[in-house]
Amino acid sequence: MATLGLSKVFILDKYFTELQKFWETEKKLQDANSNEAVHLQQRLRSLSSELVTLRSRLHVGQSHQIPSLQSHQPSPQPQQKPPALPPANKKPAAASGGGRRGQLPEPPEKLPVWNFKRPSPPVVAATPLASVPAPMAPTDLDDLIHLPGPLTEDAVLRALQARFAANHHYTNIGPILLSLNPFNDVGNPLTLSSTRGIPLNPKLVRVVQDAVRQQSETGYPQAIILSGGSGSGKTYTSMLLLRQLFHVAGGGPETDAFKHLAAAFTVLRSLGSAKTNTNAESSRIGHFIEVQVTDGALYRTKIHCYFLNQTRVVRPAKNEKNYHIFYQMLAGLSPDERMKLNLDNYSIHNLNYLRHGDTCQDEAEDAARFQSWKACLGVLGIPFMDVVRVLAAILLLGNVTFVDKQGAPATEVAVEGDAELAAVASLLGVPVGALCRGLTIRTHNVRGQLIKSVCDANMSNMTRDSLAKALYCRTVATIVRRANSLKRLGSTSGTLSSDSNESVHNQAEVASQHASTVGTAGSKSSKSMAALNNAVRHATDGFIGILDMFGFEDPQPSQLEHLCINLCSETMQHFYNTHIFKSSIESCREEGIRSDVEVDYLDNVPCIDLVSSLRTGLLSMLDVECTVRGTVESYIQKVKVQHKSNSRLYEPRPLEARTFGIHHYAGRVVYDASDFLDTNRDVVPDDLVAVFHKHSSNFGFATHLFGSELKALFARDTAPRGLSFRISPTSHTDLQNGDEPVSTLTQDFHTRLDNLLRTLVHAKPHFVRCVRTNWCEAVAQFERAAVMQQFRSLQVLETVNLMAGGFPHRFRFKVFNARYRLLAPFKRLRRSDDRVLEDSHTILQSFALAQQSDQAKESSACSTSSVSTSWATGKRHIFLSEGARQQLEEMRNSKRHDSAVLIQSTWRGWHLRMRWPALRRTLEMQLANCVTKNNAGTASRPRPQPIAGTPPPDAAEKCDHKMIQQTCSLFGLDLVSKISNLSLVRHGHFYTVLF
Repeated sequence: MATLGLSKVFILDKYFTELQKFWETEKKLQDANSNEAVHLQQRLRSLSSELVTLRSRLHVGQSHQIPSLQSHQPSPQPQQKPPALPPANKKPAAASGGGRRGQLPEPPEKLPVWNFKRPSPPVVAATPLASVPAPMAPTDLDDLIHLPGPLTEDAVLRALQARFAANHHYTNIGPILLSLNPFNDVGNPLTLSSTRGIPLNPKLVRVVQDAVRQQSETGYPQAIILSGGSGSGKTYTSMLLLRQLFHVAGGGPETDAFKHLAAAFTVLRSLGSAKTNTNAESSRIGHFIEVQVTDGALYRTKIHCYFLNQTRVVRPAKNEKNYHIFYQMLAGLSPDERMKLNLDNYSIHNLNYLRHGDTCQDEAEDAARFQSWKACLGVLGIPFMDVVRVLAAILLLGNVTFVDKQGAPATEVAVEGDAELAAVASLLGVPVGALCRGLTIRTHNVRGQLIKSVCDANMSNMTRDSLAKALYCRTVATIVRRANSLKRLGSTSGTLSSDSNESVHNQAEVASQHASTVGTAGSKSSKSMAALNNAVRHATDGFIGILDMFGFEDPQPSQLEHLCINLCSETMQHFYNTHIFKSSIESCREEGIRSDVEVDYLDNVPCIDLVSSLRTGLLSMLDVECTVRGTVESYIQKVKVQHKSNSRLYEPRPLEARTFGIHHYAGRVVYDASDFLDTNRDVVPDDLVAVFHKHSSNFGFATHLFGSELKALFARDTAPRGLSFRISPTSHTDLQNGDEPVSTLTQDFHTRLDNLLRTLVHAKPHFVRCVRTNWCEAVAQFERAAVMQQFRSLQVLETVNLMAGGFPHRFRFKVFNARYRLLAPFKRLRRSDDRVLEDSHTILQSFALAQQSDQAKESSACSTSSVSTSWATGKRHIFLSEGARQQLEEMRNSKRHDSAVLIQSTWRGWHLRMRWPALRRTLEMQLANCVTKNNAGTASRPRPQPIAGTPPPDAAEKCDHKMIQQTCSLFGLDLVSKISNLSLVRHGHFYTVLF
């Protein structure tokens, strides 16, 4: 029985007042049932963004210093030079009050906003127009914030199309990476092993290096979050990033850790991927790869899997396929293996779980992938025959059909497919009769009395499908646990980032079943400090995570699994909106900072609230309907009555009793609720689970799949006793009392999604936005309509505008000073807690002077880039534009590089000077030994006599003074001082001189 009324965990604080005002205005302007109204509204927003951009660009040439934020009009004085910052040896006006020592001084009432633009091009005497250099070619423009001219949707699309034509598939939007999927390698199995020969793009390398560096410098967890629609290349990019992470911090692909992880992903890709209408390699499992890093070195990894599309195992959609492993197994098994698995004379065309979908197959490729999959199971230490026995049993279960007996009571059923049923029982190691009874008999507990009944054909077939789904889900979960046991992680809850998001989940509400919900009720921030302290108290070592979650989907028909997938996609989009737009805009508003750029982003909280809010959300109402044993028609009717005024819910045309539509952030989706109740219950009866007990089953692997349930079931004397267990595996802690699990499929999904958000909200995010370039998976084809549709849903233009002209970055004064203090003269910094604002001004003053110097040097080569270099001083933070942050980082890296070179050269010089005295003595001793040996050899043998008739040698030939000087100079000997100390010698005699 589902448990309701649990408290919620909100994603963000300070959220709902602004949201309520916004959507009250929106409801008056929006007609939910009119496609034309929605289209015009989207077009109006696009035009509004372009007008705002153009207006801000017109003010670029008339940029002014803003002396006061109380006035919203710019100063009439033109900005000809960088504004003067307060001198470092004086306190700001606001800091000169009667504040206590050790307390952060209050900021001035008139908060300064500094803006630096590149100077206008010089006027050429021959022409009345300014001489403007040619803009940067789009192919060379690797960051869209430097795009010349007005930042419009068309300009961004043209720039990306030009880069795509030049084979540049990765482009930055400030710190965010935009990836275009060219579909160059459609047949790639998307595993770590398949990406080993692919050269890595420098931008992907930089993402990993930045994550490793920030984790090493700050100790905060880092999360690389990939988002985009289905088929946008998220999994492919995540494998490249993971491979690069092992190169940077894990020792490379030759380590055992990499080989184990590569083997795990090869196995999971076949088990968790399937062909859909839009993606031939669609991931049906979300992955979060958690890599624990200490001191810049990787030492533990863990794979978290989220939500398996269970219905696909027994009923793939039209023109789609079941999971890849079934096709690969049929193509790759040897004749002997087929005989052992009872799969002789079976193929895609006569197996019910496969033949109703797409039956096209490349047998050679599937056979090759199956051999690789088989080898990877061996690497993980998982017995190959154990896994394929379960997979073969699942395929044969589909050919077992229960029908009502003709002329018999309605409670009696007949079995069609006795041979398949016997083969399934043999593969699972259970008696045929016991398996048949488990599928057709149900135990009920009526007021303490156990009553058994025979199921009808429909219920028996549903139980058969539940068994097939349970076997598959639990096999995948077992393989994941085995892969993680090779390199087991400790608990990692993470810490808070100082400059990205300061709101945290309330850790006291761990028991919430709807933690990923964003609603419109509840306390806003009364427990913020308690939540912060709790989060910090539970912080452990940092990690680097790579998140590859589900992309937005619109299949026909859309089932409950697709609603959960789209809810996950909505949540990830909301997470992006919060970190990129909402946190920046709210922080500027709270601290009185005005930005020249107004970003009108689309907030998708109403859609999340419609689906997952407590009590009134679609999923909560579904749980209630499952509890009261309601019908689909009653559920749809209650939903329409409850949300009749909600603009996010609409009735599709033509009207059907079991369908409803939702306006998602990426488009409209029509859902068919026919199987919502059965899918959400997600149960398998204890009559069937009891069949796999070790007393009746001789297949240990099958018994292990239901280990927790069997332990709870047989904890008492009576079994079975009318309980129902989850199809997906449940931890033993939930079953230790032998009670029925209370969670449904959607509640379990909420819990897992909430745990993921708890991890992400404590980490520093690095966003990679993935876009598919066409709908037909054509190689190197750029369809503007397809890309534009995804740009609008991912809000690419709004991101470019914010990064180019807003204040997307903020640092607390102390954090800013600690990072950029090396840019200011050492003696001008105070380095005390009560003068942090003064030090910040000193650093910014040095930065402004450096900017002025750089602008003077580059005045002859200025560009028409629309990016601004600006900053503002708030009450608690320094706000930076993306241009300012990039130049601060560039100056910091240059300063660190120069300092490193100076330190290295100084140390090398000192080291050589310290070694020189000992080296000099060694050389002198070697020289003395050589001279002594030469003299001894000369005295021992007779002096050779000159040849008769030859003149005696000249004095110059006896002693070459130049050679002597060169030799002494080579060994550092002072010839003059040594000779001056010698006593007078007589000419014509031979002497040995020792230095």
